[in-house]
Amino acid sequence: MRALLVVNPAATTTSARTRDVLIHALASEMKLEAVTTEYRGHARDLGRQAADGEDIDLVVALGGDGTVNEVVNGLLHRGPDPDRLPRLAVVPGGSTNVFARALGLPNDAVEATGALLDALREERERTVGLGLAAGTPGTEDEAVPSRWFTFCAGLGFDAGVVGRVEQQRERGRRSTHALYLRQVVRQFLDDPHRRHGTITLERPGADPVTDLVLSIICNTTPWTFLGNRPVYATPKASFDTGLDVLALSRMSTASVARYATQLLTSSPERGPQGKHAVSLHDLTDFTLHSKVPLPLQMDGDHLGLRTSVTFTGVRRALRVIV
Repeated sequence: MRALLVVNPAATTTSARTRDVLIHALASEMKLEAVTTEYRGHARDLGRQAADGEDIDLVVALGGDGTVNEVVNGLLHRGPDPDRLPRLAVVPGGSTNVFARALGLPNDAVEATGALLDALREERERTVGLGLAAGTPGTEDEAVPSRWFTFCAGLGFDAGVVGRVEQQRERGRRSTHALYLRQVVRQFLDDPHRRHGTITLERPGADPVTDLVLSIICNTTPWTFLGNRPVYATPKASFDTGLDVLALSRMSTASVARYATQLLTSSPERGPQGKHAVSLHDLTDFTLHSKVPLPLQMDGDHLGLRTSVTFTGVRRALRVIV
């Protein structure tokens, strides 16, 4: 087997020595080329080269969810073709690793490498669905390039939190759960739209859902993790279906406390519920419009401000080693 290993040297939970051990373990089982990323977008470029060539059977992403997202966008830059494209494998090296953990992989890089090698020997793989977001035709965002996401996206409040965390990390702060919780509080206190939402969700064959403050789009569940605690924003979401949405139409202090408690105590059977909560399951196509520019995030990566984004749930988009 010919494999490309994409290594993010800034991965927060793996040391250089650990990465060397993992590379040697993988190289013992396959013809391996290991490339260390050198700039933002490098993993995407490597994925694109693997997709366009004919000599790579497997691309292994060693890093966090951002590295995985870049690799996936490179592999799918011409669109999904699971029978032709190289397969994807993930060795978690980030602070949260939602995609890898949602696939059932261990959160430890060494254990995950062992599980990956076992899966390759036993030829275990699955074809997963992915989400695609693009600028909406006829709006000021129509020229924004489309982008794939593996587990979640968000327009509004949660994307604002992601942007604040990225700002803190650029200042040298470590990505910790405490950092995220502090930024949630600051985003809540500073958000001018939390009482009167600006987002409208439109989908074929249904009435628009208006005045939304927050919109979380999930391709799988859990939505994220707080340490080892999984958080289920949309418990029915799956790699085998379309996209799920959790939206809130109000974020007063009382409602935020209620929904935050529901998220922290959520389970595969029950997510947030209430008169200000909207839960939609298995959507293939829908659009989010906002009256004002709002932050957009995908797979935990802040992508700037948008006023209109069209989402598509694409079933059977990519083969993944599990």
